[in-house]
Formats: sequence, C-alpha cells, structure tokens
Amino acid sequence: MRRLMLVAAMLGSVSAAQAADMPDLPILRGGFTDGLSTSRTNWQGYYVGGQADYGNIASKISPSINSDLQSTFVTPGPAYTWQGLPLAKSNHTGFGGFAGYNAQWDDVVLGIEANYIHFGFKPTSASTGITYNIANAAIATTASSATVGISDFGSLRARAGYAWGCFLPYAFFGGGVGYQTVDRFVSAFPAPVLPATTSSSQSKLVYGYSAGLGVDVMLMGGLFVRAEYEFQRVTSNIESNINTVRAGVGYKF
Repeated sequence: MRRLMLVAAMLGSVSAAQAADMPDLPILRGGFTDGLSTSRTNWQGYYVGGQADYGNIASKISPSINSDLQSTFVTPGPAYTWQGLPLAKSNHTGFGGFAGYNAQWDDVVLGIEANYIHFGFKPTSASTGITYNIANAAIATTASSATVGISDFGSLRARAGYAWGCFLPYAFFGGGVGYQTVDRFVSAFPAPVLPATTSSSQSKLVYGYSAGLGVDVMLMGGLFVRAEYEFQRVTSNIESNINTVRAGVGYKF
C-alpha cells in the first residue's frame, strides 16, 4: 500500500512539472462572430460601397401644365374640353454607390458622405375629356398626359451616429442634384381643323435635399452591411417627393 501511494505521488509531481514547463496555447480568433462582439468597433476612416433600393415617387404636376399645347387646337365647332392632370405616382427600384469618411470620438461618430442613386421613376398623370354640342351630344374626345422621369440623383450628406458594439445607427441630412425629363402629350378626336402641337419633351438638372435614418453593421475586418430609409424632395417647376428603403454593402479602410 505504501508503495502504491509513493508511486502516485511521484507521478503527480512529474505531471505538475510538465504542465508548468508548457507554454500558453494561443486562443484562435478572427471568426465571423468576432465582428458581432459587444466591444467598441473602430469606425474612423474612409469607406466605399454599393447599394440597391426600392421606392415610390409622387410628382405634383400642375393641372394646367399642357395649356400651351392645348391652345394650338382649333376646333370646327365648340371648343375642346380639357381636363386637369392629377398627382402622378409610381414605384421603382434603383442602384448606386456611396463613399465617405468617419471621425470617431469614443462612441460618437460624425462623417460626410457622397451618395448616388440611379432611378427608373417615370410617374404618369393622364386625363380625358368629352366635348358636347348645343344639343348635349358628344362630338369630340380629348386626352392629356404628362410623364415625369427622374433618372439620377447625387447628394452630399452629413452623418451623425452612435457606435454600439458592431452597430452604428445614424441620421443624415444633405443636398444634391438630379436629372429630370418631362414628356407631355395631348390629342383630340376628331382632329382639329388646323395642324396642332401635340407633344413636348424637356430635360434639365433639378435640385433637392434628402434626409433619413440608417444603421451600419460591421461583420469582419472592414466589411460592413447597411440598411437605410431616405426621404428626398426634388424641387423644380414640378415638385417630386421620393421615399426609398435600401440595402448596401461597404468596406472601411
């Protein structure tokens, strides 16, 4: 019995000595979940990314926008009856990119960002009218329409956010410039007695502002994803209000 106890004591001493001589093993890090830790993420620096969105537009078209075209119609009898145009609405998708710089003080992040979206918005407003003679009989049908296309919008934003772990919720406000095309068309049947101007198209740069809320989420290294809501108001002869939700992916250097 004494011999067994002595052997066990000797084996325990050897094991303890070997454990003391072994170096500390490193802990493996760098997995996907490291980016989602609760420790503070460094957001300071330059970043770039791409984005896609889905939104709706409402364009406030003047009811009498086609009055200049309608004035060229000369009728063989009673004057043509033209109806005004209502609000134009449509939904569409878009895509674009962004680039910016963040400055960070503890948990507070302030930055500036250039943002670009290529839209496909083409809301159309249309109306029809019936012309009656003295006997209250329909003698002509008129049609009037206007399509407001906004294809691009670029803005410069100021951002303010609060770093919470790997999350960066933020608000932004900015101004920008876009490209707008207005296509107008009028017609009447039976046709007027003299040739009339039936259509017109005009393209120009328009100005506006944008504001919204979003959140960036750091995944690993400098790779992050983004979710965002943006409101844009484009002001010109025709005012358009745009609401979009978007998702993006970016990289912070």
